[in-house]
Amino acid sequence: MDDLGDVDDRVLMARHCEGESAAFEELVRRHRDRLWAVAVRTTGDRELAADAVQDGLINAYRRAGSYRGDAAVSTWLHRIVVNACLDRLRKERDVLRRAGDVAEIDVIDAHDRHGQAETGLDVRAALAQLPEHQRVALVLVDMHGMPVAEAAETLGVAVGTVKSRCARGREALAALLGHPGRETPGTAAREPETSP
Repeated sequence: MDDLGDVDDRVLMARHCEGESAAFEELVRRHRDRLWAVAVRTTGDRELAADAVQDGLINAYRRAGSYRGDAAVSTWLHRIVVNACLDRLRKERDVLRRAGDVAEIDVIDAHDRHGQAETGLDVRAALAQLPEHQRVALVLVDMHGMPVAEAAETLGVAVGTVKSRCARGREALAALLGHPGRETPGTAAREPETSP
């Protein structure tokens, strides 16, 4: 068997579909860190993220034959993992609603803040308060630097919808962080919003 490190993702996917197990292992090796980071930021919980990445990769492994090549393999994998994250979040929300137990929700101690840690905790808490569709769009575009067009493809929505979700999400984050009417740092030079 040859070294798979230089083989294109689409070729690896085709080889996986033909039964070469090392091909899928190479895809996972290439993309796992980014998939993990997206899952952690989408769910806000490392345990849920780990479960979602596992669910997503199992689904990708089983459904590899459904990959048509319309999008990059990385975009296809991101879509599957983001959907797995959203499924896990919905299940978690349902469990909490049924149990009526909010004891496990982390509350940030307002007296224990220092510099960047304070900002990071504040942003994470504010991000968790956004609607799922805005949070996921911001995670992909602003936190992972995914181009808007690729994020739209990953989420299965129009480019304008991603732009709109990001703009509304940034506005909501700014308000939650105590800066109403101001976009969050690093977002001022964005493309104008279009309707969804």
